[in-house]
Amino acid sequence: MSRTASTPAASTARGFSEGYIFRIPLGQMGWFGSLLIALASGFLTFFATTFCAIFGILFYNFVTHSAVDFAYSYRRVGLPCGLAVLAFATVYLVRLWTKRVFRS
Repeated sequence: MSRTASTPAASTARGFSEGYIFRIPLGQMGWFGSLLIALASGFLTFFATTFCAIFGILFYNFVTHSAVDFAYSYRRVGLPCGLAVLAFATVYLVRLWTKRVFRS
């Protein structure tokens, strides 16, 4: 059997501006869920960038035989990246939540 070329409307890809990321409906969460996801994304970004910065400093110290302080990994890399993602995620998810609340 051959499939038809048309696809149903329910299976079409939804975009970032509609509140869907990887088919996860972020625009349909409540205020607490939005806040929790924003905090989790900020923490995840903080720890991931700090981890990468630690290995970057470790590699730099090994190659150049210098002694760069590892505290730079969270002060200058992890914290600013985590706060930036936290701010962006909070603004984005609160905007989706207010659009959903005022639409209904």
